[in-house]
Amino acid sequence: MSYSHPSRTADRYTTAAIFFHWIIFLLVALAYLAIEVRGPRGSDSRTFWNGIHFWAGTLVLALSVLRVLWRLWAGAPAELEHNRLVTFLARAAHLLLYLFIFVQPLLGILMINAGGRPVSLAWTNISFTLVSADSIARPLLRDAHEWLGNAFYWVIGLHALAAIAHHVIFKDRTLRRMM
Repeated sequence: MSYSHPSRTADRYTTAAIFFHWIIFLLVALAYLAIEVRGPRGSDSRTFWNGIHFWAGTLVLALSVLRVLWRLWAGAPAELEHNRLVTFLARAAHLLLYLFIFVQPLLGILMINAGGRPVSLAWTNISFTLVSADSIARPLLRDAHEWLGNAFYWVIGLHALAAIAHHVIFKDRTLRRMM
């Protein structure tokens, strides 16, 4: 029995690529939800939602690695024909989104670690530390993590609007290729 390499010229993304896209989207949405509803410091609600936030961020990072490895191995469908500006904007947005799904969780992990604590995944015995405590770096990492999180509300929103515009205005296959 032989397994053939996924086609690099297929009209749609592979099932695995679609899975990675949507599960990472859901985990990012869950991380945003958790941070918005977590409650006051010291509350059980905050502990619970911080645990959800840490899990979601850690899974985003892990699945992002798998997503990139899959993309390198399986490729992507050929780009649709658009003018240079649309192509440039699409590539720039995707680059920003890929940077976000790697950098944002890493900033969160480094921020927690710089505060002198490991990142502990709730309901498990899993915890990890990438760097030691650093009282100078921690506020810089916190500010970067918060700023990037706030900026990406806009980038993610523009990405979604662009997908809808491709479907409704350009009437091309961009959105359907990821469904």
